Amino acid sequence: MSGFENYSREARQLEHEIERKGVVLGIDWDDAVQVRDLAREALDCKLGRNNCDPDDPLERSRIELFGLAQLMLKVMTESAGDDMLTHGGAAWKAFAHALWAEHDLRQGNT
Repeated sequence: MSGFENYSREARQLEHEIERKGVVLGIDWDDAVQVRDLAREALDCKLGRNNCDPDDPLERSRIELFGLAQLMLKVMTESAGDDMLTHGGAAWKAFAHALWAEHDLRQGNT
């Protein structure tokens, strides 16, 4: 078991940043089509290609959002390793659901 970490606090902070990036990018987390498109972009993003230009302020926000999603997964994974269940809020859940759905589609698990 790792040292004590406040996973709930970390998840709340990440959720807050995910929400902020969503505002900057004009994301409506209740719009399943828009969030699914965002998930597709996240899975396709390669820096320097596919409109993932870190010099463009909006694209930088998008790239940072994708990084926040990776951090949220890490927090949830580490907390599970410590037998703790950690959840994000509504924005994270919408994005995570879309990411998994898009991942499953690409794997042929529809």
